[in-house]
Amino acid sequence: MSRHATVLAALLVLAPGLAAAQQADWPQFDFDPQHSGTTDQETTIHPGNVSTLHVLYHVALPAIADGAPAFLPGVSTAGGVKDLLFLTTKDGRILALDAANGATVWSKQPATGPNFTTSSPAVDPDRQYVYSYGLEGRVHKYAVGDGSEVTSGGWPATTTLKPSVEKESSALATATAQDGTTYLYAANGGYPGDAGDYQGHVTAIDLATGAQKVFNADCSDQTVHFITGGGTPDCSAVQTAIWARPGVVYDPSLDLIFMATGNGTYDANGGGHNWGDSVFALHPDATGSGGLPVDAYTPTEFQQLQNLDLDLGSTAPAILPAPAGSSVAHLAVQTGKDAKVRLLNLANLSGRGGPGHVSGELQKLDLPQGGGVLTMPAVWVDPIGGNPWAFIANSSGITAYELTLSAGTPSLNARWTNAVRGTSPVVANGMVFYASSSGMKALDPKTGNSLWTDASLGSLHWQSPIVTGGRLFVVDQTPMLWAYGPNPEPLTFFTLDPCRLIDTRQPAGPLGGPALAGNGAKRTFPVAGHCGVPAGARAVAANVTIVVPSAAGDLRLGPVGLGNRTTTINFRPGQVRANNAVLSLTGNPLGEITVQTDISPGTTHLVVDVSGYFQ
Repeated sequence: MSRHATVLAALLVLAPGLAAAQQADWPQFDFDPQHSGTTDQETTIHPGNVSTLHVLYHVALPAIADGAPAFLPGVSTAGGVKDLLFLTTKDGRILALDAANGATVWSKQPATGPNFTTSSPAVDPDRQYVYSYGLEGRVHKYAVGDGSEVTSGGWPATTTLKPSVEKESSALATATAQDGTTYLYAANGGYPGDAGDYQGHVTAIDLATGAQKVFNADCSDQTVHFITGGGTPDCSAVQTAIWARPGVVYDPSLDLIFMATGNGTYDANGGGHNWGDSVFALHPDATGSGGLPVDAYTPTEFQQLQNLDLDLGSTAPAILPAPAGSSVAHLAVQTGKDAKVRLLNLANLSGRGGPGHVSGELQKLDLPQGGGVLTMPAVWVDPIGGNPWAFIANSSGITAYELTLSAGTPSLNARWTNAVRGTSPVVANGMVFYASSSGMKALDPKTGNSLWTDASLGSLHWQSPIVTGGRLFVVDQTPMLWAYGPNPEPLTFFTLDPCRLIDTRQPAGPLGGPALAGNGAKRTFPVAGHCGVPAGARAVAANVTIVVPSAAGDLRLGPVGLGNRTTTINFRPGQVRANNAVLSLTGNPLGEITVQTDISPGTTHLVVDVSGYFQ
């Protein structure tokens, strides 16, 4: 047996279990403020093991959650540090669940009526609070660890004054604008049947101050929450719901938010302020200009969409990163209940430099599988070709579009379609995941070939999955939370043999600074991200060799982040010593090594070598 094989066998005894996968936040519906549905942080589930995904657990929920979870790892709770899933249920609860087993950590229900919601929660960027819609028309702010509610500084925040007819259908969303202000967005529409005196609108809440602004898709010259019954303030127009799954989409390159409306009156091309069946842009604080949005797109056939209840805004614009050389720098794909796919220029929606015009799309296509789209497309950039792709699922199937250039002109091209219906897809580690009529599925993004399927799920409405940290989470109508993970993989190791972290044999001394002196002088040497050890790697065993050519004394060696374990080693001048102890506690990341010396002052010749086995 080779020396490495012998050491590896010994290490398997030391480390029989797999290290935990690195966790990544999934703070809102479809992952990011663009609601791309794509994460570049998932590495544990990959094409080589996706076929082994299986149910880790499933637990019953107290009510249906008709959306997607948010996920936050490493949260301090009364029961210790936990990874948490957050869900908003139709009856207005916010649930914080232990992602390891689905157990409820805390829950709140601020109101039981007057109606229901299909919203999803959002976690703010500082990871301290989670936001959830209450059925009484307000968004509530809770501490992530224990659910304690903030009731000052504008919270809970009103988003509608008539919750019996105005529905919070969309997910809550957050985005940080170019000026550093972070906003929470709540979009409102109507309940099924388009009944009652409702007006689609969006409320933007400054998370630092609690101040809010409102933009109404009907009567856009009035920036208030309307009341019921014809009082003041009021709007004679109705409908024009903002109800797509993500509600509000933020484009950081334009520093604008975008949303789409459902059927309702459109008269802005004649000087009015009603924006039925339109896509429009606002500043990040939900303001427009002069009672109008910043920009808008409305199809020529807007009246037909209104008459036939074919909401353009059944989904929201999906931002497509423009390939190099594109004549249009800011692109999005917009679908709707009319089974059309439109390519839009987000920087000039109508092609006429402002709102109040009709037409202007760059391309309009029939959706190959047919049927209206009530989901959010996922957007993925092919790392090989560099072209963006959009995956559009609905109750008739799923289609993949690739955006290509011809002499700089962008166009959408359907690459594959299948007839397996599904909800909003997501893309993780180069695979398309979606909840379908026949269970969970994973597909190859460029071919549509099936990589994995599981038929455990119950019936679905708008529920969609998230994928993070080697796990897939999704809820269904039964109501149940499902967690999936791959089969354990054999331990794999890469070797550092040896790596010189620091060679301080130079006049300036260690790290180019003063020489290591006595009386507890310290130097910290990074390991993670250096010497071929990827950031986040787990050290299974490591040898640290320290050379002190010209001094005598003690060195105290401690790996930071590994329980601050300290080992003292005695040295004689010129001696080479190896610390053969296991520096890491198995499953902990090796981040830094701190060397503290009691060697005679004036030493300038210190060499630290590290070798070992890392996972």
